[in-house]
Amino acid sequence: MLHITHSLERDVLGAIAGRRPEIVELAASLIAFDTTARGPQDPPRDERALQEFLAERLARAGAEVEMWEPDAAAIGGERQVPPGLSFDGRPQLAASFRGAGGGRSLLFNGHIDVVSPEPVERWTSDPWRAEVRDGKLYGRGSCDMKGGLAAMVTAAEILAELGVPLAGDLIVNTNTDEESSGAGSLACAAHGIAADAGICPEGTGGALWLACRGTASVTITVPGRSGHVEVRQPDWRDGGPVNAIDKAELVLSVIRELRRRWSQRADQQHSFLAPGSATTTVIDGGEWFVSYPAACRLIVNISYLPTSADHDGYGAAVAAELERAVLEVTDADEWLRGHPPTFEWGPDLPPFEVDASHPIVGTLTDAAAAAGGNPRLGFTDSWFDAASFVRAGAATVIGYGPRANNTHGVDEHVAVDELVSCTQTLALSAMRWCGVEQS
Repeated sequence: MLHITHSLERDVLGAIAGRRPEIVELAASLIAFDTTARGPQDPPRDERALQEFLAERLARAGAEVEMWEPDAAAIGGERQVPPGLSFDGRPQLAASFRGAGGGRSLLFNGHIDVVSPEPVERWTSDPWRAEVRDGKLYGRGSCDMKGGLAAMVTAAEILAELGVPLAGDLIVNTNTDEESSGAGSLACAAHGIAADAGICPEGTGGALWLACRGTASVTITVPGRSGHVEVRQPDWRDGGPVNAIDKAELVLSVIRELRRRWSQRADQQHSFLAPGSATTTVIDGGEWFVSYPAACRLIVNISYLPTSADHDGYGAAVAAELERAVLEVTDADEWLRGHPPTFEWGPDLPPFEVDASHPIVGTLTDAAAAAGGNPRLGFTDSWFDAASFVRAGAATVIGYGPRANNTHGVDEHVAVDELVSCTQTLALSAMRWCGVEQS
């Protein structure tokens, strides 16, 4: 028989409330590690040091800890993994608090990487040295998502310290690469990290994230022909130059029109998520200020709905639609018909959606309310690690965490009260999901 008493929950809530300074200290310690998101060829930063710090701490709390560097070849066939990716110096971590048996398992998952703090000079305080001002913790990653990491680690530690006899296993999993490709969580799922359900304490603002859009990127290179801009030139048909940036305007017009069409098309609508979109995020062209540009490079970000994913979960159909639209327009241009744009597709991070009737949704909703929150169902238009576990069938993971403030921006911060409340919600969720063995 499994049973949870109100007095036991009150003990847990009170113990966490009393650890407010320790939760802040843990979040600040995590922020101090430079785990800036990387490109595939960037050298490791402080990823190993951070994971070792957490591994030692969780082992002291009684967890069985595994830390490993994945073999990128094991996930190399996935479209979300950049070519040449290596996990050397960037280990993943899983710490398991074994249950007494008979209960459901729960995964706490979070990513350790953060985006660059640039422009650093605009921060009010050092982004790598967390600072509390007016009840808010400032620092890079405070809400995305080292504050959430501190909450889930502390929740597990408190349950272990108080001797709460969970029936099911509680797994604390921290991974790399959420901000760049999602390869870290994908590698964790491939390694066998799995549970009956999971919670990812991203900065959701107290909402339960049940879905996200997929995201893909493409580099479109528009060719031109170089030449001196200050010298009279023949027509391009006679060997003269072609301004690649001018030609790129045609592609830009296609991207804008595609975004407009998707915003209105029935198959791109969702009850909560924004419609699919295509946005040019980088324009790069030209070699010299007095030369006609020989090429113009456009990077386009594509977000697509779960209903637009193909049978593998990816956005191949959306990608094909974009290519067709570009080539249809550029084929009407005499130069581009003979020198068509090229497409280089980058990582494709697949979307996910969890049914609101799944039991973890009700469990987390009730736990959040018991901790004094006002939970609501929600979704995020941007990708996060829950998608990797859901798509792999490793766990039904949803997001729940404190409010995100200036995420990816200057003076990122999180309210300390919300960190404490998130920690309480995670602890109660573990008790109610895993079950507590009756003494």
